[in-house]
This record gives sequence, C-alpha cells and structure tokens, in this order.
Amino acid sequence: MRQVWLRLRNEEAGQSMAEYGLLTALIAVACIVSVRALGGAITTKFTKLAAEIVK
Repeated sequence: MRQVWLRLRNEEAGQSMAEYGLLTALIAVACIVSVRALGGAITTKFTKLAAEIVK
C-alpha cells in the first residue's frame, strides 16, 4: 500500500493535465471578458462601415 501511495504522490501526469485545464479555463474567461467589453464598439464600427459601403 505504501508503494502505491508513493507512486501516486510522485506521478505528475494528473497534475500537468489539471494545469492545462486551468490554463484553458483562464484563456476562455479572458476571451469572454474581452468580447463582452469590446462587443458594442466592434458592432458600432461594423455598422458604420456597412453604411459607408452601401452609400
């Protein structure tokens, strides 16, 4: 039992997978926040651009 515990404690595969998951979640949150923050400004710019193209 002790050897199983030591092997599990020293195994790093699960740790790195959890780190990748946390990093992915952090990137997703950053993307969502930036899209929500810039969404209105981008929509306005595209609307103005479309109006200029139609003229």
